[in-house]
Amino acid sequence: MRTFLPLLLLAAFPLWGFSQDRSADSTWVMEHYTKKELYIPMRDGVRLFTSIYMPKDSVGANHPILMTRTPYSCAPYGTDKFGRFWYSYRMQYLREGYIIVAQDVRGRWMSEGVFEDIRPFNPNKKGKDIDEASDTYDAIDWLIKHVPGNNGKVGVLGISYPGFYSTMAALSDHPALKAVSPQAPVTDWFQGDDFHHNGAFFVMDGFSFYSGFGKPRPQPTTVGPYSSDFHGQDNYDIYLKTGALKNFAAILKDSVAFWNDLYAHPNYDAWWKARNDRQYLTHVKPAMLTVGGLFDAEDCFGAQNVYKAIAAQSKSTDNRLVMGPWYHGEWASGNGYFLGNIRFGSNTAEYYEKNIEFPFFQHYLNDKGSVDSLARANVFFTGENTWHQYAQWPPAESTPTPLYLQDNGGLSFNAPTTEKSYSEYVSDPSKPVPYTEDVHFHRTREYMTDDQRFASRRPDVLVFETDTLASDLTLAGPLVADLQTSISTTDADFVVKLIDVFPDNFVYDPSMKGNLTPGEKPYPMGGYQMLVRGDIMRGRFRQSFATPIAFIPGQVTTVKYTLTDVAHTFQKGHRIMVQIQSSWFPLVDRNPQQFVDIYHCADSDFIKSDIRIYHDSEHSSKIILPVLK
Repeated sequence: MRTFLPLLLLAAFPLWGFSQDRSADSTWVMEHYTKKELYIPMRDGVRLFTSIYMPKDSVGANHPILMTRTPYSCAPYGTDKFGRFWYSYRMQYLREGYIIVAQDVRGRWMSEGVFEDIRPFNPNKKGKDIDEASDTYDAIDWLIKHVPGNNGKVGVLGISYPGFYSTMAALSDHPALKAVSPQAPVTDWFQGDDFHHNGAFFVMDGFSFYSGFGKPRPQPTTVGPYSSDFHGQDNYDIYLKTGALKNFAAILKDSVAFWNDLYAHPNYDAWWKARNDRQYLTHVKPAMLTVGGLFDAEDCFGAQNVYKAIAAQSKSTDNRLVMGPWYHGEWASGNGYFLGNIRFGSNTAEYYEKNIEFPFFQHYLNDKGSVDSLARANVFFTGENTWHQYAQWPPAESTPTPLYLQDNGGLSFNAPTTEKSYSEYVSDPSKPVPYTEDVHFHRTREYMTDDQRFASRRPDVLVFETDTLASDLTLAGPLVADLQTSISTTDADFVVKLIDVFPDNFVYDPSMKGNLTPGEKPYPMGGYQMLVRGDIMRGRFRQSFATPIAFIPGQVTTVKYTLTDVAHTFQKGHRIMVQIQSSWFPLVDRNPQQFVDIYHCADSDFIKSDIRIYHDSEHSSKIILPVLK
């Protein structure tokens, strides 16, 4: 999860992945590079702290600049203290003589100024007006003019929050900026990134993150407030006992400004809309390589939707997408063999590092190689464990195909013919459905592929399943949940999960293509219910995120929403399962199931709701699959 040590690791280049000969690489870096630390002035006079790693032969040379802007610190501080590039696959950039730049963004760590979370882009800047795009422009302009030996070409990349700053860099319009790679970029914290999915608040990630990151920094410092006000062993128990969201605000005691902003803007209002940077991706000039993980527990939404926004709004941009079978940042870890219990058959991270990212920057920044073999969409399909390349994403060959819920827990591509058929359960906020069966405190990243048998046994989880598949079925693109429902209260959440059910005799075996990592022994996985995709919809937003509406108790209504994209093959002999429930705890805060202000309601406002999901000829609930023909 986005705990505070991984935040630092994601902040800059040096600390991801392991090279085979670390001692030799560390010696080489010290012999060939020098480090400078300095302040770069912005147009309004604020100075941003910047670390620059320069080849010692910079005089008269031609070196590209590769930059990351981060709120997580460009540590280590001190010109005699180097980032550990030798632990990273990005050592190859140093071998090619890149000038490596890391910068603390405005108001964070050693930089001056005032920090603002996801500071909105200002398309009408004048004079000394600033945003993150203008700060990037000013930093690039200074670097090009003052760093000796640069070749006049700059690239920007970053993972997670630095991915947001990478998107902002693409909007800077500096002529020296030739290539940008937003990786798991923050882009919309209400509809899909990190802290909200379809308006439902992801309280566990939000609280663990902002209880440290959100604390004020009164002056430039090398020591960050990376501590949490919340501790324990069993997050389900602790979050349940803490209760309503207003109790979490009481713990922080108004010490975190952005936490108060979250509570002040419960709907998708103008404040949130201003912080959706995708609306401005209309005339993007640098080449773009947007990267994300299909199983990114923190931000499965950002990469897919930044790429799609550019594809729709900036058609002349050299726009490319990479989606691999990864957790948050795993593509930069040097090890992409597996996630949890699911094996991918090869080192997918190494493949990406060598065959996609490095050639991309080499072509645009160093005038080496070609990107002709790099497709517009480079996507790894789980199930079959194979990379595929397409001219666009989703592929043109992907067809929305409804899979209907049936009576007696069935799933079929044929519409139901039964009259007045439904399944029902009681959603009890005092006994919410857990998001995983494990006992732990910090949110796991592995839940994205976890076995769902623990949930299918619960009376408050509906289970629908196909017959055994007679042939492979490949999905490529977004899922759509289209539910016909009635509830006994005025609000409820709806969680839909798409699951791959393994055959009862399934064994991971080296003789089967792409199953075990090197050195592993075969082991049984019979009956495993692999979560392929799951997501939640806060029912009050079913018609509009800006204007929520209450349910009328007992009245059949449509709850329809889009889940993030999948790239998965259900193999012959497997089955497709769909689970439906109304809580996902403590991943997501509990809905009181009344049309009240969830951020400020009391513990006494939480009530049970009787939920019905209809699957008859008049009210046919379905999951719309992106079937690849």
